[in-house]
Amino acid sequence: MASVKITVRKNGPYRVEAPEGTIELVDADGNKYDLTGKPAFSLCRCGGSVNKPFCDGTHSKIGFQGAEIAVRKADESQTPKL
Repeated sequence: MASVKITVRKNGPYRVEAPEGTIELVDADGNKYDLTGKPAFSLCRCGGSVNKPFCDGTHSKIGFQGAEIAVRKADESQTPKL
């Protein structure tokens, strides 16, 4: 069985690595994306990419914060200070 590695990058995309031809990426309508020649690709997590579902680096321009950091900051701002 082929190994697939997905790395969640801090404040960035999901990085997907798998041997070519072993992974399939489809849209909401079931249409397949052509991954020919792409043993690795990054999926947008910020919502700002013009090349969705693939990352185009927009996250770094808009100051995107991954949920794990954004939630922590929101919790800290709601904690009463003594």
